[in-house]
Amino acid sequence: MHAWETIDQSLNYIEEHLSGEISTEELADMVGLSQFYYQRLFKRLVRKPVQEYAKLRRLAKVVEGLKDTDRRILDIALDYGFSSHANFTRAFKETYGITPEEYRKTLPMLNTFEKPEISMNYVLVDEGVPLVVGGIVLEIQRKTLEKPEIYLGFEAEVEISRQIPVGESTGIDVPGQLWKQYHAKKELLAANLNGRVEIGMSHMGNFAQGVFNYFAGGMIQKMPEQLPEGFVKQELLPGKYIVSRIEAENFEDLVTVKLDQANKYLFSTWLPRHNLTTEPFSVEKYFRDAEDMAYMEIWVKPLLPEKEK
Repeated sequence: MHAWETIDQSLNYIEEHLSGEISTEELADMVGLSQFYYQRLFKRLVRKPVQEYAKLRRLAKVVEGLKDTDRRILDIALDYGFSSHANFTRAFKETYGITPEEYRKTLPMLNTFEKPEISMNYVLVDEGVPLVVGGIVLEIQRKTLEKPEIYLGFEAEVEISRQIPVGESTGIDVPGQLWKQYHAKKELLAANLNGRVEIGMSHMGNFAQGVFNYFAGGMIQKMPEQLPEGFVKQELLPGKYIVSRIEAENFEDLVTVKLDQANKYLFSTWLPRHNLTTEPFSVEKYFRDAEDMAYMEIWVKPLLPEKEK
């Protein structure tokens, strides 16, 4: 068994036992490693210590549970191993920056720590060859965009250190909030929207201040005479792109867990192992007309060698 497989095995165990006590010593024994080596290997592959990871996964489950307003907050916390309301509230606020009560009032989008698909870091596929792992189908290929695509939506600055998968922290999900804003107001553009394609665009911000810009919006078929208040325009420019197509069982899973996994695979595994670098820009392209599957694409611009420019 490879080292990563032992950690993957224990991640599955943790996921199945989030409601009870999780012992680091028992996890190490289960995979036949010393506690010292197991903890070092776990942190290296998961980027979190064992008990912190377990806490973050419990909190991620609690976030889902809090959407059920018919249940008491304390009951949901107890379901996932928190011993008291005070203990739970402290952990929740330290992680997300708001209390459980504040979250339930407005249900803002949150970055939660998802179970990693470690095996993806050790599988390399060629262009045009699908990778099937962990409930995701992923295929990477090159595309050339001949004409610009025009989009209208909302844009804001995002702290790099507070945005997963760019960072490793948790908190309010600014891109998610922009999507909520766009979907609440897109009817103002009903006569102008294509309706089939939406994008989330990450592009150059003030890196000295640790921020990038994120845009969320929809493709338009014609420009309105006047933009509704707050809307801005962005373009997906013509050129050569590397495109990662992702398929999943449902749209909600696709745009959360699977998008996170696909991003990490593309930027941490596939691009580096193909000796490719990209411009500080990426686009998540969502297709709203798929009836029998949920799919999307990640578009990045490779930095071309001088002779190809």
